[in-house]
Amino acid sequence: MIILITGGSGSGKSEYAENLAMKLNQKDEMTYIATMHPYGKETLLKIERHKEMRKGKGFETIECSYALKDITKPIHSTVLLECMSNLAANELYMDQGAKENALKEMMDGIQVLSTKSDNLIIISNEIFNEDMEQDIEMTTYIQLLASVNKEIGRLANVVCEVVYSIPVFYKGKL
Repeated sequence: MIILITGGSGSGKSEYAENLAMKLNQKDEMTYIATMHPYGKETLLKIERHKEMRKGKGFETIECSYALKDITKPIHSTVLLECMSNLAANELYMDQGAKENALKEMMDGIQVLSTKSDNLIIISNEIFNEDMEQDIEMTTYIQLLASVNKEIGRLANVVCEVVYSIPVFYKGKL
């Protein structure tokens, strides 16, 4: 099963996704794929906060900032992939990223993960209503993330947005 969970910053989507993974986990095996690349102090603090949130929940963490399909470590039956917005930025702008092939690279990785797991929970951000200056790089990034969310939404059995810690379902039910 593929589940897409979206939401704005601070909406509660990570906590909801982690709790959902624990409920769906039948084999006592969970993999957390962390995509945030530690660029500076702010990202390091966010990474530490998320590690603290996961502590004691039974996740094995794999750090993967780009090239999901190249993960060689064993993947467990329930996989939580966080977050597509970070992965999109990394694929577009990191030296090792896929650049203009980012959409294909990301979707190929999701296909691989979905065949290796019973449950793939994917977190993405809702940034499309935020007021921000848009230069060509930001526009490219937003268009990529929108395309990724749309493609995952097509594949997903369940699509929900977490709003104020409340899941709102658009496709499927749990």
